[in-house]
Amino acid sequence: MDITRNADGTLVVPIPPERAHAGDPDPGEASGSAELTPPAPATRVLHPGEGGYDEALAEWDLEQNPDRAPAVSTAAGRQQAMHVVHSMAASPDHAVGPAVAALSDPEASGEALRVVLVGGVHAVEAFSAEVAEAEGGDVLPAHKMARIIGEVLGELDR
Repeated sequence: MDITRNADGTLVVPIPPERAHAGDPDPGEASGSAELTPPAPATRVLHPGEGGYDEALAEWDLEQNPDRAPAVSTAAGRQQAMHVVHSMAASPDHAVGPAVAALSDPEASGEALRVVLVGGVHAVEAFSAEVAEAEGGDVLPAHKMARIIGEVLGELDR
């Protein structure tokens, strides 16, 4: 099962089934037979800021294009990435389309954002502080920054 990204930024992630042993009785069977029934696939909804969200978002991004080479960030790509996330954070309508359309090198910006996501929550926090320093404004909480990064990457992959 794949990770699904909803329009509100939440991620639906699969939960691996608990391991069952051959001698364990099937909880759905009253007779206690040793025959096992495979459990139904379970999922969980992760919201931005929740534990595991950044990692799941990075995994979702990788699922969008599994043949993509590992992300490599360039200075120009990082500058543009900082500008686009700042623009979205400061925008009253939070429109991702126009912000992404204004990028001169969308691929480099996407790669820079992927590097941030792969770095996990600490990398997202550091990137948020770097954006505030370079572009002005307040440091965004990591969950808000990760959500904006996810929106930008989703738009870039269209």
